[in-house]
Amino acid sequence: MHVGVGSPASGRVSRSVDPGAARRWAVAGAVFVVGESALRLYWIAGGRWAYTACDRTALVDPAGGCGADRVRTLPFWAGWGAVGVGVALAVVIGFAIRAPGRAASAASWAVGAFLLVVAFPLHLLFEVPAAVAGRPSDWRDLGARLALAAGGVLFAGLANASAPRRGPASGDYQPVPRWTRRWAYAAVALPVVGWAVPHGLWVLGVPFGISERKLDEIHLNLSTETGVAITLIPPLAGLLVLGLARRWGQQFPRWVPGLGGRRVPRLLAVIPAGVVALALVSYGVLSVAVFVGRLRTGELQWSEVGESWATSATLLVFLGWGVALGVTTSGYALATRPRRPHDVCLPSEQADPLPRSEYR
Repeated sequence: MHVGVGSPASGRVSRSVDPGAARRWAVAGAVFVVGESALRLYWIAGGRWAYTACDRTALVDPAGGCGADRVRTLPFWAGWGAVGVGVALAVVIGFAIRAPGRAASAASWAVGAFLLVVAFPLHLLFEVPAAVAGRPSDWRDLGARLALAAGGVLFAGLANASAPRRGPASGDYQPVPRWTRRWAYAAVALPVVGWAVPHGLWVLGVPFGISERKLDEIHLNLSTETGVAITLIPPLAGLLVLGLARRWGQQFPRWVPGLGGRRVPRLLAVIPAGVVALALVSYGVLSVAVFVGRLRTGELQWSEVGESWATSATLLVFLGWGVALGVTTSGYALATRPRRPHDVCLPSEQADPLPRSEYR
């Protein structure tokens, strides 16, 4: 006969929630919500610190917030709308503390995904290296996006802590399926072939897939240092995807000081990869939708697309890159998921002496 590890009588495995961990994540999430709400109330009251009025399509004086101090009427979603969202997030936190379980975990995951999508980390992937290279940047916008991304991570942690535990994770290396490795290679190759190669040629002055006029515009708006940074960052970041298909993505290499040989926290790999995949797919879908809409309205002509086909193909590169990264992340998550304790088979001579009626 088989007896469950959790409850001998029922054969069910105990799936309790760690209240201490859930409470710590809830407190961190509450600090984020209070901070964001307080900032919005400050803006509503007339203050403009950390507020930006910059339009992403035309940055004028980004270092000064594009005249944020002169804004008299605060947009709804920057003010009371954001405060209302903060109240909803506070309700989710309270729900996760008072009634932890599947429902609370699902609500926290939904909030985390929402915050990460709003943060749009793909923008940070390009804007931060450009700012480091010296390009004028809107620090208010970058800071706000980083804060939202941090809030998304906090709610993801709350979701994980408030979910029923499935058993201990295996400390051994868990090989990922073959299809995961193939998708990982695709996720590494796409930013190299579809992004680094054409942008590298443009930096060198080669009009690959674009017109001479477009190339002149690129060199006019981007310095060489910024162009190099934007060209190299995505493929270098893409190399990290290999960790989702290799041993060093589950166990720190032995040469890493203080961590060598230890297991890589599962969420440390899954959350960032999932966030970037979500951002890439969102950007790809939205960009393709805008592209198709401009073609339908006649704002963009097919002759222009043919003249600068490389820039149009970049939209599909982002979409394919996001899909490949998302599938790879799913394979990693499946391979490293916590294992449920197996039933223990007792020999016949060690059978439980309870009457047969007790097992009904």
